[in-house]
Amino acid sequence: MRSVAMPSEHGGWSLTLEPVLLGLLVAATLTGWALGIAALLAFLARTPLKLALVDHRRHHWMPRSSLAARIAAGELAFVSGAVVVAVVAAEHPFWWPLVAAAPLFALELWYDIRSRGRRFLPELSGAVGMGALAAAIALAGGESDGVALALWLALAARSVAAIPFVRVQLRRAKKQAFQLWWSDAAQVAAVGIALAATLLGELPVAAVVAIAVLALFELLAVRTPPPKAAVVGAQQVALGLMVVVTTALGVLAP
Repeated sequence: MRSVAMPSEHGGWSLTLEPVLLGLLVAATLTGWALGIAALLAFLARTPLKLALVDHRRHHWMPRSSLAARIAAGELAFVSGAVVVAVVAAEHPFWWPLVAAAPLFALELWYDIRSRGRRFLPELSGAVGMGALAAAIALAGGESDGVALALWLALAARSVAAIPFVRVQLRRAKKQAFQLWWSDAAQVAAVGIALAATLLGELPVAAVVAIAVLALFELLAVRTPPPKAAVVGAQQVALGLMVVVTTALGVLAP
């Protein structure tokens, strides 16, 4: 049951909950809470759904496949219920970020079905797509399209910086070949995304500073002895929380 139902991607918990937390800090509504619950359930459903789809594609249906299909169906039913609550309770339209992110989720699922979900492109697509949730929650709370886009871009910058960095750190810890420039380029790109979002006039400077601190830490960290995977994960949780709280405070500040 655990191997079928529980996600093995520990970093996925943080990348799922960060958009929920950011959106609710900026604009907490019943619709926002319902969207957050739907996102968490969808993240849980991804593991059994992926397993069932992979086994079906390979024509290798086993007892675990049936169990995975039942679990996925149950969790997706609850996702649908949470979405219905969000729609019924909504006082403002919030759909456009989720529609815009749909191709990113579709790309991630395409790789998942082919057992290639751990590659860089699907990981980044899923993480950036999840940022749309913060935008949708903000819109549901009455925030402007500009604020919603700024929140999404802040989380996109965080993902762009984090995913290559973590991949390099894990390869270093396992004494595998790695390319240091890949992580460095990601940090520069993340700061560039944050600056571009600020130039649009909606992302607070505090958020850019938070992304810059994140980038600086990761530029230095890849040049020190690599820690254990659990330490890398804890660092990412702390850095993600720093970006989320700083961005929310910057948006809410008068």
